[in-house]
Amino acid sequence: MTSLAAPTSSQLIPGADMQFELGVTRAPSRLLFGAGQRHAIGMAAASLGTRALICTDSRLADAPLMAEISADLRAHGLEVEIFGDTQPELPADGIYACVERYTAFDPDVLIGIGGGSCLDLAKLVSLLLSHGGPLSNYYGEFKVPSAIRPLILVPTTSGTGSEVTPVAVIGDPQREMKVGISSPELIPHTAICDPELTLTCPSSLTAISGADALGHAIEAFAAVRRPPDPDIAFKRVFIGKNILSDHYARSAIRLLFRWLPTAVREGGDIEARSAVMLASTLAGLAFGTAGTGAAHAIQYPVGALTHTAHGLGIGVLLPYTMSFNVSVAREIYEEIADLVEDSVTDGDKAGAAITAVRKLFADIGIPVGIDALGVSEADVEWLAERSILATRLVENNRRDLDLAGAASILRDALSASHHFKSE
Repeated sequence: MTSLAAPTSSQLIPGADMQFELGVTRAPSRLLFGAGQRHAIGMAAASLGTRALICTDSRLADAPLMAEISADLRAHGLEVEIFGDTQPELPADGIYACVERYTAFDPDVLIGIGGGSCLDLAKLVSLLLSHGGPLSNYYGEFKVPSAIRPLILVPTTSGTGSEVTPVAVIGDPQREMKVGISSPELIPHTAICDPELTLTCPSSLTAISGADALGHAIEAFAAVRRPPDPDIAFKRVFIGKNILSDHYARSAIRLLFRWLPTAVREGGDIEARSAVMLASTLAGLAFGTAGTGAAHAIQYPVGALTHTAHGLGIGVLLPYTMSFNVSVAREIYEEIADLVEDSVTDGDKAGAAITAVRKLFADIGIPVGIDALGVSEADVEWLAERSILATRLVENNRRDLDLAGAASILRDALSASHHFKSE
């Protein structure tokens, strides 16, 4: 009789080491994906309570979609209130205003519908209704003491991945930049991802949201790998690169390179929209445990200074942070090249991955340099100083990121703009 040897982990999972590494996934209790899944919102909410507060923005609050969802909730026996004043970049005063308005309503379940700010608003309103304020009590990691009121999050863009992550980001005017609250308690109970809800998303927003998703996937895939201590998932929200986050990140990278340009150019293509929304959710699952790195650390002050969209800043910065990290992430970038560049067989495969990212972003209209965002040389030191204050991101970057390193990335992103424009 012939015996069959068990396959090694490297045979089962491309790029894996010869032994299985640590793997962690934190995810919603229910994740529903597919065209038409928004029609499950009423059933999902009815299993969690009898009073629902919807957090959305002014554009969606008066749209036929909201009337449809509200009717569905009421048909399933729920009282419904709608907060339609979510502001871009989520300033703290808007969060407090929502809490004050609906404390007496005392919702059992919160439903976030919209872009990342709407989803994060639902998380933070639930947090404050459950445990009180101020929000600054929870800045950082593992500061949320226990469960919050259940969340149902329904994205209408494909980029933030907030519907599956343990993170919410606030615009704190006292700190001149965004601040994160990171806790597994913020992961929603239910995520409902319906790509039909993205069909009307403008091409420019599709592009910058997709750039954000690719940043999540690549930075999670190239994050620092930490020792597989049994307690690491209880001490860190972002534990770094691991075997499960890698699985999600690879799939997201493949999908975005294949489908994001089509979704940007042909917004009515439901196949492309579905692929990009799936990629965004998978990228959220990847960075929800692995975390992100330098591009996100630097974007926070860049966004605060220039008042530009988060995904736009990520798209501009990502090729430069990849170049900064390449000396310690070469094998990882080589694998990315294999995922997205079938013709790359030899030569500088890691460099080919960075070039592929740059070409993808150029194809969808992402600017080449941070000068296009309004950054000048005079801003570099201020931005670098604030970048390295994002400790959870700086510690997660594969290459040590200090003040000089952050400044070098910013200067490359300024000077390289002229180089690439001239080619």
